[in-house]
Amino acid sequence: MLDGHIRLYNCANPRSDAHFDETNMYGYQMIEELRKKSNNTFELKAGTLYPLLHILEQKKMLTSYEETADNTRVRKYYSITKTGRKYLQEKKEEWKIYTATVNDLLGSASFGTA
Repeated sequence: MLDGHIRLYNCANPRSDAHFDETNMYGYQMIEELRKKSNNTFELKAGTLYPLLHILEQKKMLTSYEETADNTRVRKYYSITKTGRKYLQEKKEEWKIYTATVNDLLGSASFGTA
């Protein structure tokens, strides 16, 4: 369950040349960036994201801190830990293998021919 969500977080990045592991973000920002970067393909709901962020914190893959925004609102920012970075890198490698395999299979498949 966490594997797919960690990959999603990597996409949720405000800078196209950066990765999640280089950018601290608050939850709603992750949701919006994921939506934008995926051209509305992924629409993660807060009710899904926040429990996952808490689990990732408990597993020491993320840390969080609070910061006041607009002199009124307190936002909780998340940053990936060394453990989280290592896990993310492992999952990225797995994802590369998986997507290469699927692409090979689809590239060699002949659909609709008899």
